Amino acid sequence: MDRFTAMRVFVAVTERGSVTAAAEALDMSRAMASRYLESLERWLGARLLHRTTRRIALTDAGHEALSRCRQMLDLADEVQTAAGVRSVEPRGRLRIATSQSFAQAWLAEAVAEFLAGHPQAQVELLVLERAVNLVEERVDLAVRITNQLDASLVARRLCSCRSVLCASPGYVERNGVPQTPEELAGHTCVAHAYVSRSEIRLCREGRSVTVPVRGRLSSNETGVVRVATLAGAGIAMLPTYFVADDLRRGRLVPVMPTWEPEPLAIHAVYLSRHYQPLLLRAMIDFLVERLGGDVAPWDRDGFQGRTPIPRWHTTNQGPLSGP
Repeated sequence: MDRFTAMRVFVAVTERGSVTAAAEALDMSRAMASRYLESLERWLGARLLHRTTRRIALTDAGHEALSRCRQMLDLADEVQTAAGVRSVEPRGRLRIATSQSFAQAWLAEAVAEFLAGHPQAQVELLVLERAVNLVEERVDLAVRITNQLDASLVARRLCSCRSVLCASPGYVERNGVPQTPEELAGHTCVAHAYVSRSEIRLCREGRSVTVPVRGRLSSNETGVVRVATLAGAGIAMLPTYFVADDLRRGRLVPVMPTWEPEPLAIHAVYLSRHYQPLLLRAMIDFLVERLGGDVAPWDRDGFQGRTPIPRWHTTNQGPLSGP
């Protein structure tokens, strides 16, 4: 059997934690993946993995072989790139995880465009309001909105995720709008359970303040916060990718537009740089091309007829949402 494919299977099994997950990532049957592993062990004359019903662990020989296999696969990739073999069509299946609001507002359409150009690719798009375990849940790629990343994973920054304080015209008519962060503390807010339940951090011209907020409605899902805000339930901090059209059409109005909530970063997060299927590399490159730069596509047009939302430097803050 092809030894390079056998090495790819071996590396994928160690990174994904099971033969089944590796087989899915490499678009082959579990039985075929097992045969490749057995052929590699016969060729090397050593058992590489301890297999039980619950887990897979490397043997001493497996630890030694893993680094060498990765080196050989990296070298093979370099040779293929130099020879122009990357014109091969990406194929297979990817499991991608992200938040529901980002999938709905942007990623689903982008994935559809990617698939239109790659007829042999398949994508399963998982929408979750929690950080997934990429190994245990067999996720190839997570698109996360956060400034705090797991050091054990590889992340490629795509763009900034800015947010805006906003409210419905009806709420503004009934309650007015705060002019300062201190006045915001006296208004009713619709909170995101993971970000703005009890306080919001704002910045203007290098000055940052943390404002306590209160309200009777909160949710762990950004879409629910948006709908409640449209219904006049209060002032909310919402990502511009999700409410840019609402602001342009006047369904929502900016509140204190010279004060901006701390921006986060949008990252493509995956398991390893050492071996990536061609399809995964193609998807990451596509997202970088579509999103690349400090100003995200949904922020480039501004908000017509309204005060532009200022930008400021990113600092650390916890996740907005994020598989």
